[in-house]
Amino acid sequence: MPCIFKFSLFTTTKNDDKGSNLLKSSTTKSKEYAETLLLPKTKFPLRADAVNREHLFRDRCTKDLYAWQLKNNPKPLFILHDGPPYANGNLHIGHVLNKILKDIINRYKILKGHKVAFIPGWDCHGLPIELKALSELKNVDKSFLTPMQIRLTARKCALSTIEIQMSEFKSWAIIGDWDNPYKTLGWYKEYEVRQLKLFHEMAKKGYIYRQNKPVYWSPSSRTALAEAELEYYNDHKSRSVYVKFPLVKSSLNLPNLNDTDIYILIWTTTPWTLPANRAVAINSKVEYSIVSPVFDTEFVSCKDYYIVANNMIDALQKIIGSELNIKTTFEGHTLIGTSYEHPVTQVPYKIIDADHVTSDSGTVHIAPGHGIEDYETCKKLNISPFCPIDDFGKFTAEVGDPSFEGKDVLNDGTNAIINYLKENKLLVKEHEIVHKYPYDWRTKKPIILRATPQWFINVEAFKQKAFSSLADIKILPDNARNRLEIYTLSRNEWCISRQRSWGVPIPVLYDVETDAPLFAEPSIAHIIEIVNRFGSDAWWEIDEKELMAPEYRDNGIKYRRGMDTMDVWFDSDIFMSFFELLIRPDSNAVADLYLEGTDQHRGWFTSSLLTSIAVNETAPFSAVITHGFVLDEKGRKMSKSLGNVTDPKTIINGGKNKEKEPAYGVDVLRLWVASSDYTRDVSIGKTVMSQVGENLRKYRNTARFMLGNLNNFDHEQLVAYDDLKSIDKYMLHETYQFGKAVESNYDDFLFNKVVQALNNFTNVSLSAFYFDIVKDRLYADHALSISRRSVQTVLYHILNVYTRSLAPMVPHLAEEIYENYKNIDREQFDSIFKLGWYNMNKNWDNRAIQKEWNILKTLRNEVNQLLEVARKDKVIKSSLEANVELYVTSELYELLSNHATLTPNVLPPSFLNEPLQAANSIYIRNDNADDIGYIKNINNIENVKGTCKIVIRRAQMHKCPRCWNYAANEEESLCQRCEEILSTRSIY
Repeated sequence: MPCIFKFSLFTTTKNDDKGSNLLKSSTTKSKEYAETLLLPKTKFPLRADAVNREHLFRDRCTKDLYAWQLKNNPKPLFILHDGPPYANGNLHIGHVLNKILKDIINRYKILKGHKVAFIPGWDCHGLPIELKALSELKNVDKSFLTPMQIRLTARKCALSTIEIQMSEFKSWAIIGDWDNPYKTLGWYKEYEVRQLKLFHEMAKKGYIYRQNKPVYWSPSSRTALAEAELEYYNDHKSRSVYVKFPLVKSSLNLPNLNDTDIYILIWTTTPWTLPANRAVAINSKVEYSIVSPVFDTEFVSCKDYYIVANNMIDALQKIIGSELNIKTTFEGHTLIGTSYEHPVTQVPYKIIDADHVTSDSGTVHIAPGHGIEDYETCKKLNISPFCPIDDFGKFTAEVGDPSFEGKDVLNDGTNAIINYLKENKLLVKEHEIVHKYPYDWRTKKPIILRATPQWFINVEAFKQKAFSSLADIKILPDNARNRLEIYTLSRNEWCISRQRSWGVPIPVLYDVETDAPLFAEPSIAHIIEIVNRFGSDAWWEIDEKELMAPEYRDNGIKYRRGMDTMDVWFDSDIFMSFFELLIRPDSNAVADLYLEGTDQHRGWFTSSLLTSIAVNETAPFSAVITHGFVLDEKGRKMSKSLGNVTDPKTIINGGKNKEKEPAYGVDVLRLWVASSDYTRDVSIGKTVMSQVGENLRKYRNTARFMLGNLNNFDHEQLVAYDDLKSIDKYMLHETYQFGKAVESNYDDFLFNKVVQALNNFTNVSLSAFYFDIVKDRLYADHALSISRRSVQTVLYHILNVYTRSLAPMVPHLAEEIYENYKNIDREQFDSIFKLGWYNMNKNWDNRAIQKEWNILKTLRNEVNQLLEVARKDKVIKSSLEANVELYVTSELYELLSNHATLTPNVLPPSFLNEPLQAANSIYIRNDNADDIGYIKNINNIENVKGTCKIVIRRAQMHKCPRCWNYAANEEESLCQRCEEILSTRSIY
């Protein structure tokens, strides 16, 4: 005997939106009953109007919240140390990515109950700011400015820029201690003192020393640079030359060649270093030959004899355009001690042995004043570095030939050297090469290696310990660990002195006659005390005698103050140890997290690590995250010349043409950051921002639906979990899974996956499924019915999880949503962030409900596909006009029967009302349908054994003018449910 259940259902179509279309009914009856429906009501606006409304919620979730959470949150302090940007210009889209990523993390930690200490900072010293400040001085000869004039100008520039940048950072809703940001120019006077004390401490440990040796020198900036301040360009062009150095015949230890002019051949890509030559290096274990060209070419003569490594003979023949006759072959050690004439000064120098010379090069020009390897090789032989080049990169009078003096070594100086070689018949070959070369990362101009007396940190002494400490550090993404380890191990020393006025002085006096530094503890301690009393300007302002410690004032030596300042990396690297004094006086100076761009692997991450290991013997961070750079939508770097620069202000406030450049507001900008896979380079542009804006609009509309249907709802009306309908329990299960996924991804800093989870939950679980199904209960059921309050209970729980999931990323929207539903709770706060993370009931995690609803959702999809076929054939105009019959067997019948229970005072009575959403539906066990209608057969739905035949036919009952369900017995009459609801005094 077949079992038959009949009931009315809605179906998802564009034509049956019960929110608005019920009010648009053309029948008189429908208009009459429309006012009896419980349609959504809310003050939450449909449109964000972000530019005019976001600021209304900003203070509560930034300034007010920061002080509150430090006082009230119960969990331990979380410190994300802010890597300070330079105070030398307007903020750009890279700052947006960096600062908002940090803010998302801090806000999540606050929601999780942590106290968060975030002190925004600025790098205020150094070359970038000094150059910007000087560029703003018009009609002034900068070469005559005193150090104090430069410092005052730079300080003014830095402080004014900080105010501008701070205002912009605040406008992005970045939470932090904006009243007390750290500034390396003297945030507190004690900051600079702390820096000098750390310098002193490292000096006492023997890590700091002064040496005259080659350093990276920027002629465009006129200062030494550290490795981290270089950029390498792959398309640099150099004029390389093959040069012959005449051997001193009397020193040559080879038989039968004493009457022949013999040259040792070298090759260099830096002809400007030839005046500084002090040796030629060979490898004593390599075989060499004396060769002679078979015929003359432009620069070589068959009368010439060259000493070259055997492995170079074939290459040399191609280079000079002539075959070579081999006169004799011998081992390299034969040449050691042989003299040659300097190509410019004709002063004799020696051929030396060097292990780094290979058989492929054979002979190497050694200029210890212009190369690190050359310097180290010559140091062992007591050969001093020589550098006839000034701060501007020009030859000095020491160069050896007056015609070279004053010429720029990288330009006309190189040209002059090559012309000299040609004129003196020392040039064998010249050709241009394109290769990798270091540039000053600020001026974007090439640097040189130049020997000058500089101050260094001996990184070799503790870099292995720094490397080992990284094993205990969480580093994201995974490939960043290798980069950070490589840069840590690759540094042997760190040049920390800079030839600029704007910075913290290196606290050392020098003997006027010998230039020897007074690097003694009492002297350094005395200078630190002067800075502690008067600030770092005192170094340039007070009399030099006052800078001397008493015990050195009458020792017969006249001292001068040094003019070098410290590397700005050293400025910002000591912040954590100073931060310890302010926030964590009883603990180690360790931040929970550093987060910066990938360029900081060789910059701030490494220098901060090294400084901390040297002073505190521990890493300064527990975790490190790096993000990529921001590119345009075509994957190109942004540049003004390409016209592809994205201005954060334009995204927030819109451009001149609002149609082409709409005003998205801050939350859309923040959501773009959260949506990006920041572990690699990310793109931004009009198409990207349009899609992000659309996502935020969907979040807003989703929240608005829930708020509208929670009108007049309060915590007293919450329905207990056990009393909820099955679909409501299932939706809480989906919410639980969503909430846990969001929480897990926030914990792992995978914000783009949080956004993906939000988008899927919004579009699939809520809009296309639950909201569409429960509209009938929300709009047409009695206001106080348990069925309607069940939906409202679920919507309330969803809204709580949903809003907190949004809050770290889009705090303005989250605050506005909370403002419109906080009245439901017993305890109310003035900010969503004060509620803490939402603790979901573990009962919601109902796997049995999930399994059943996976089956029902599959069945619903199959029904909808068949309904769509009937609609396209114009058998029905909408699914409301259709009957659905399900012919089922075995386990599927049992599952459906278990849920086909009556709900008191609610019609239609069946559980299948909501998931299938058709007009009239039945399900029948073990019965065969006739062949009239639209039929579809399915086997083993979701692994449930048995068959199901779906049959679609036109509905037989009439449309209820109030709820639009085809459940009325007569045309223009109410269905039983609506009759009972309207028979009461009030549905509200």
